Amino acid sequence: MAPNLTKETQFDAIIIGAGACGLMCAVQAGFLGKRTLILEHNDKPGAKILISGGGRCNYTNLYTSPDQFISQNPHFCKSAFSQWTVDDSIAFFETYGITGAEKTLGQLFPEGGKAKDVVKVFTDLLTNLGQEMWLNAKVLDIDTNADGGFAVSYERYGKQQSITAPSVVVASGGLPISKLGATDFGMRVARKFGLKVTETAPALVPLTITGKDLPWYGQLSGSSIFCRVWNDKASFEENILFTHWGLSGPAILQISSYWKPGESIFIDMLPDRNITELITTEAQVNGKQLLQTLLAGLYTKKFAEALADRLPIHKTLGSLSKADLETIDNLLHHFKVLAAGHKGYDKAEVMRGGVSTDELSSKTLEAKNIPGLFFGGECVDVTGWLGGYNFQWAWASGFVIAQNI
Repeated sequence: MAPNLTKETQFDAIIIGAGACGLMCAVQAGFLGKRTLILEHNDKPGAKILISGGGRCNYTNLYTSPDQFISQNPHFCKSAFSQWTVDDSIAFFETYGITGAEKTLGQLFPEGGKAKDVVKVFTDLLTNLGQEMWLNAKVLDIDTNADGGFAVSYERYGKQQSITAPSVVVASGGLPISKLGATDFGMRVARKFGLKVTETAPALVPLTITGKDLPWYGQLSGSSIFCRVWNDKASFEENILFTHWGLSGPAILQISSYWKPGESIFIDMLPDRNITELITTEAQVNGKQLLQTLLAGLYTKKFAEALADRLPIHKTLGSLSKADLETIDNLLHHFKVLAAGHKGYDKAEVMRGGVSTDELSSKTLEAKNIPGLFFGGECVDVTGWLGGYNFQWAWASGFVIAQNI
């Protein structure tokens, strides 16, 4: 049974999770004069923010649009992104001392700063705005109460307690990464209240190889190559990284969000050149040049040598037959990969799927049939590409919810 509330424990909303969405929601609510309480089961806020981008935090992307997001409803995120834009994110962080530096492909990182500086912006604002955050508070359950609000039960320092509020914001993240305390809490809450959950899976995750091809990948381990990677759903041009267990790197992480076990992906390992035309041209100049020499000029020596099992690298360019050229072209421009699986949630950047967008208002992120219950951030079926897109969704969803609690 909930205790009698004093003024100090009267809140307009209880926010579950001190991640990107929860922190932004609490701050924006504070700007509007609303009082919130964040319950966070870790001993510090912003756990995923702190490790993102190798500790540098790629906090938004200049090119953000709904096109970079995966969802059962691709239009769902449009309203949030119209209410809180990339320019809003940039201006917000600049106001508090963080200027963005673009690295590649529109990715913004704190110039001269780190992820901890991003978290500090929020913790300082929470203090200044008088918002509450209770760390080491594991939320156990959420129930409705007689007055139309919610009772949130939680455990803190070994003691189980309950607190009430008119609104609850579930910003508890997705299933990656368990060592940071990730759980399926958001999906469990949704199901408890009768809301649909879109099938979840690891996204932005390395892919694994098994069987007879594995030793070849082992030979290439550590090789990073600029490629085009594609399937029938999407295509990306960025680096891939060969490992002793399979494939990683930005392009592989990107395509993994559009991949399911049993499906193939394809790799063009020379996307800006035509290998057949290049060989033909070089052969006219120096037909005695070995294919291995030509490939070593395009890739690393290690990579060129590893191709010996699959290509006639010891032949001269002038002696390559039409069949040889077809083999080379197929391998370098249409390399087929049938991945065995992926590295799982502990190596995934984000989760695909989550609370169904059918259940939520796109304008407010409130559950359509449960007034006062909001879902934001990663636990919603809105999954962005690699490169700051998921942070932009977290900031935007946190802002939108704050306007409506």
